[in-house]
Amino acid sequence: MSDIREYFELPDGFLEATPETLHQCVPGPALIHLAGQREPAVAVVLLLHGNEPVGLHAVQTLLRHYTGRPLPRALTLVVGNPQAAALNQRHLDDQPDFNRIWPGTEQGGSREAETFAELCRRLEARGLFAAIDLHNNTGRNPHYACINRLDTPFLNLAALFGRTVVYFTRPRGVASMALARIAPAVTLECGHPGDAAGVDHAREMIDAVLHLDHFATEPPRSGAIEIFHTVAQVRVRPGLQAGLDAHNDVRLEPDLDSLNFQLLAAGSRLVRAHADAEDPLLAIAEDGSEVTGEYLERVGQEIRLRRPAMPSMLTLDSRVIAQDCLCYLMEPLTL
Repeated sequence: MSDIREYFELPDGFLEATPETLHQCVPGPALIHLAGQREPAVAVVLLLHGNEPVGLHAVQTLLRHYTGRPLPRALTLVVGNPQAAALNQRHLDDQPDFNRIWPGTEQGGSREAETFAELCRRLEARGLFAAIDLHNNTGRNPHYACINRLDTPFLNLAALFGRTVVYFTRPRGVASMALARIAPAVTLECGHPGDAAGVDHAREMIDAVLHLDHFATEPPRSGAIEIFHTVAQVRVRPGLQAGLDAHNDVRLEPDLDSLNFQLLAAGSRLVRAHADAEDPLLAIAEDGSEVTGEYLERVGQEIRLRRPAMPSMLTLDSRVIAQDCLCYLMEPLTL
């Protein structure tokens, strides 16, 4: 029996719901199909992480704008984890990360992974024009688009959001990577939760894609976008703690997230390590191999970059670091 609820009109109370109350009208993972003047639909994925409300707010604002008139193109809302949203958590303690268990995941076998595999089968059967997965982040980052393929439609979709584009193939099991098998897909990082500019930017992006008739066959003009390739994920070694206090194994500076999207020279300090913590960070490459020695070095109590790199997603939130990672390291990519 599927855990997916499927609706063919907006559930009662959806437009008025907050992230904390959405579970009262949409209790769990769901597909909401809304008719439009063109087919196939644009899929918009929201609340895969319960503490990242930008998707819900952007969609609500968009749908209020179209009250009483048709959408330019059919729209399918993919609702992720309203139960976690009710508690403002990325995911509940007994749940996996809902943006790591889509088809292609390395965390298969769970009931939740089966749910999202079935969800993808239903979307593939209906067909999609494009897919947009909406997220917030906790550190200071610009708004940026992420893609998993460098094909022209993906580049043009990302360029609609802005100049900054990140290309990554790890972590596996994310929504945009699974949906890329059906249609051009993008993950949008829209700043901090509660950032009104992020909501507006996301709404404008969805509206722009709904108005498209087709994707251009030529890639974005030279200089229109900057592409950065994610080459490593930096995690805190299991069993160790990261935080601002001196007693933590990994000690964070209060302005650490100001380094996001800054190209740092070799020798730049990322964090400090407690004297007793040996090699507290791990760097994992796209193929899953450990590459800590290629990217990081310890000098006294400082963990420094061994080679030039650009961090993203650096955060001071210890819970996010424990559930996901400290940051990603990127390098400029020229096509």
